[in-house]
Amino acid sequence: MQSASIANIKKELQNVPQEAIIELCLRMAKYKKENKELLNYLLFESTHEQNYINTIKTTITEEFSKVNTANIFFAKKSIRRIFRLANKYINYSQLAETEIQVLVCFCNEMNNLKLSWNKSAAMQNLCGNQLKKINKAIASLHEDLQYDYQKEIDTLSLFD
Repeated sequence: MQSASIANIKKELQNVPQEAIIELCLRMAKYKKENKELLNYLLFESTHEQNYINTIKTTITEEFSKVNTANIFFAKKSIRRIFRLANKYINYSQLAETEIQVLVCFCNEMNNLKLSWNKSAAMQNLCGNQLKKINKAIASLHEDLQYDYQKEIDTLSLFD
């Protein structure tokens, strides 16, 4: 089955009555969990972005407290799962400030884990890539915000 383009879907939605659009949204929300979570963010959380960010940070902190640090293999699996979760929440928001704050929280929690990351190139690369993403997001902000966030990034001391 061929999917229509976003432009075609947008044109068609303009011709659909409001009640039908509500039914379509509810049907999409029932179909997949990610659709329901995105709809929840758009309806309830997008107007209170700082609360949304704090909720994500709390979730990340709780998940990092559950990481099995007895074995680096299990720790890597847990950290990748947490990273996928954080990326999902970042994608819902699509704001640079949200991305920066969530990724900084992720890197801080990685740094707080009592594991020797020097032995794992994969984990070093994961944090290195997060710092690159943070710096890219910072570059898209206003100069004053760039300065504030850059000071916060400079305090990150990963893998010490």
